[in-house]
Amino acid sequence: MAWETPREDMCVYTQGEIDKWVYSTCGICSNGCGCYIAVKDNRIVGIKGNVRYPVNRGRLGPKGENQWWANNSLDRLTRPLIRNRSGTLVPASWNDALSLLVEKTKELLSAHGPESIAVYHSGQLYLEEYYTIAKITRAGLRTHHVDANTRLCTATAEWSLIQSFGADGPPACLDDLDVAEVIVFIGRNSNETNTVLWERVLDARRKRGTKIVEIDPRLDISQKMADLSLRPKSGTNVAVLNGLIHLLIANGWIDRGYIERYTVGYEQLERTAARYTPEVVEQITGVPERDLRTCAEWIGTSKTTVTVLLQGVYQSMDATAAASLVNSMHLIMGKIGKPGSGPFQHAGQPSSMSNREVGGAGFYPGYRNDENPKHLQEIADLWNVDVETLPVGPQTHVMEMLRLIEEGHIRMFWVIATNPAVSLPNRKRVIELLKQVFLVVQDPFFNETAEFADLVLPVALWGEKEGTMTNLERRVNVLRKAVDPPFGLPSDLELLIEFSRRMGFRDRSGRPLITYRTPEEAFNEWRLVSKGRPCDMSGMTYEKIERLGGIQWPCNEQYPEGKKRLYTDNVFPTAVDEAESYGRDMRTGRARTREEFAAIDANGRAILYGIDWSPPLEWPDREYPFWLNTGRNVFHWHTRTKTGRAPLLQLSAPEGYAEIHPDDAARLQIQMGDWVRVSSRRGEVIVRARLTDSVLPGMVFLPFHYGSLLEQEAANELTLDTWDQVSKQPHFKNGVCKVEKWLGREQDRDE
Repeated sequence: MAWETPREDMCVYTQGEIDKWVYSTCGICSNGCGCYIAVKDNRIVGIKGNVRYPVNRGRLGPKGENQWWANNSLDRLTRPLIRNRSGTLVPASWNDALSLLVEKTKELLSAHGPESIAVYHSGQLYLEEYYTIAKITRAGLRTHHVDANTRLCTATAEWSLIQSFGADGPPACLDDLDVAEVIVFIGRNSNETNTVLWERVLDARRKRGTKIVEIDPRLDISQKMADLSLRPKSGTNVAVLNGLIHLLIANGWIDRGYIERYTVGYEQLERTAARYTPEVVEQITGVPERDLRTCAEWIGTSKTTVTVLLQGVYQSMDATAAASLVNSMHLIMGKIGKPGSGPFQHAGQPSSMSNREVGGAGFYPGYRNDENPKHLQEIADLWNVDVETLPVGPQTHVMEMLRLIEEGHIRMFWVIATNPAVSLPNRKRVIELLKQVFLVVQDPFFNETAEFADLVLPVALWGEKEGTMTNLERRVNVLRKAVDPPFGLPSDLELLIEFSRRMGFRDRSGRPLITYRTPEEAFNEWRLVSKGRPCDMSGMTYEKIERLGGIQWPCNEQYPEGKKRLYTDNVFPTAVDEAESYGRDMRTGRARTREEFAAIDANGRAILYGIDWSPPLEWPDREYPFWLNTGRNVFHWHTRTKTGRAPLLQLSAPEGYAEIHPDDAARLQIQMGDWVRVSSRRGEVIVRARLTDSVLPGMVFLPFHYGSLLEQEAANELTLDTWDQVSKQPHFKNGVCKVEKWLGREQDRDE
C-alpha cells in the first residue's frame, strides 16, 4: 500500500460544529479518492479525505478539495426553462417541462422514427444513471444514437483494451505503482491532471528508487521531476513506441516463451518495428537517439514496469494504434498480470469506467457485443424484451451525431451533464448545429450549451444523490447522499425514471421497462446483468462496498472481495463468443466481421499489431507555422461548470492563456502578458501570452477549460474536427495555428 502514514486533507467553511460527515467519493478526476462530505444545517460545507480508503489514504487534490463550493453557488438553476414562441427561455413547472419533453419525443418517434433522437451525456454521472440511460435508449427509444463525453476522454483506452485483449478493463492497478521499478507516463501530466496519483508515484520513488520516465511534448512539472524526459513532436507517438519495441526486440529484452504461448500477431509487430531504428525515430519525432536507447533499456531490463497513458495519446493522431502498441510492449516482455507490471490505460473522468461497463455509450451492458447474437439475446432476456427490437450496427459516436444533425436526420439532441458548446472541437460548427435541433440540456447550471436550448432541466449535484462510481483501477465505491437537493430538484436517475414512466415504456410482459425506484435497486438489477461478464459485480452490495473501502471487479463467488489485477492466468477474453467486440481494422477503422475475427484464432490469447506511423492531417506551413496543443491545468476541471464556481480555483486561474516558447516570442516581439491572437483555419482566440520553455519551439499550448460565449478564449475555436479511425476520439492534440501580437484590447482600454 502507498504511503506509510495517512494525511487527512480538509477544506471546510462553517460557523459552529459539523452536524455529520457522510461517506462518499471525490467526483472530479478518475482516481476516485475516498472522502467524507461535511454537512451543517442540511448544507454541504466542506470535504475531508478518507484516511482508511486505499486509493488516497486521506489525500485530496486542489480540485477535489474545492468541488463542494458549486453545491452552494447562488446561480444554481431552480426551475425548468422552456423557450417560448418569441425565442426567450422562461421558467416553467416540472409538469409542463416533462410534458414537453415527452410530447416532442413521441412526435419525432411517430414522424421520423428512433433515429431522429440522440442522447449525449457525461463521464461524471453515477453508474445507476448510466445503466438507466442505456436501458431507456436501447429498449425504450430503440435507438443506437447514444454517446457520452467519455468519447473525448477515454474511448481510446477502451478500444485499445478491446483490440489487444478482447474486452475493456485496465489490467493493472494503483498498487502496482508502489512496487514498479520503472513507471512510464505518456501524455499524462499527472502533476496537474491527477495530483494524488502523482504524489503516490513520488512517494514510491522516495522509498524504492523507482525510475520515472515522462514522454510528452510539454516540459511541464511532471516532466521536470522525471528521471528521464522524452519530448516527441506532436502526432508522433506511434513512431516513438515502435522505436522502443524495436530496441526491446533487438536487445533480447522480451519473453519469447510468453509470446508463443499467450499472443498472436508477433511476426507482424516484429516486421513493422524493425523499420524504426533509433536514427529513424529521431528524424520523425525529434527524440534524441541516446534518450530512446536509455528509455528502452530501463523498460527492458527492469523486473517490473508500469506504463500509464492519458490524453496525450488518446486525443492524438493514430490514438488507438499508439495505445495498443503500449499493450503490445508489455505483452512481448510478459510484464502483465503480475505485481508492479502492466499497461495502465487510464480514464480521465470520475465514472467513465462506469459508463463503459453498463453500456452508457457504445456497447451493450456488461461489455456485450451487439454483433454477437448470443450476447444480444442475453440482454433481451435480462430486460425481458424482444431481441428484434434492440438496435444493432455501428455505434453512433458524437462526431457522427453532428453530421447526422447537419443532414437533418437527428432532430432532437438530449444533452445530460456535459457542455458540448465548449468541449467539442471546431466550436463554431458545433454551435451552429446545436441551433438546428430541439435541444434539451439537463444540468444543475445554465452552461454555455444551455444558451441554445429549447428545454433546460435542472438536477441535483454530487452530494445530493446516491449511487456508485468505478475509478481508473476498476474500484467501485458508493457515494452516499449527504443533503437534500435545493429547490426540490430531482436527481438525474429520478428524472430518467419519470421520463420512462410518462413515455409508457414496457417490457414484453406489459410491465414497466424500469421497475426500480431507488439507486440501490438499480444497482441490484445491474449486478444480475453483469454476472458472468468480465466486469462482474454480482458479488457487490452497497453495504459491502462501503465496509471494504471500494471493491475492484470482478467481484463474484470466485473473488468475493474483488480482484486487483486482470489476466493473472494469462487467459484473455478473445474467444469469439466471449469478446466484447470483433474489433476494427487499425488503419481504416472498418469493423471486422465475425469470420475475420475468428480467422485471427486468438481464442484466449492477446492480439499484437504491427502499425506504421503516419503523419498528422495538418502540418505546420508558411501560413500556420505552429503546432497547436490543448490540455488541462491543475486548477480547473473540463469546462469549469463546477471549478469556475470555487473561489480559490477561479482566482488562481481566471482566464485563458497561450504558452509560447521564448525564442518564438522574441521573433514575434511578444512579451510576457501581452495579448496575442492565436488563429487556425477554423477560428481564433485572443488571450494573454505566457512565455515558457514548457512548450517546444514552434508549438503553442492552450488550456481548453475556458469557453465563455462572451470571451474569445475557447481553445476549441481552433481545434480540428477529425478523429481516430478506431476509437472515434477527436484529435484535440493535432492541428496547426499562427500567433500574432494583438493590440486591440489595449486600444479598447485606452479609449
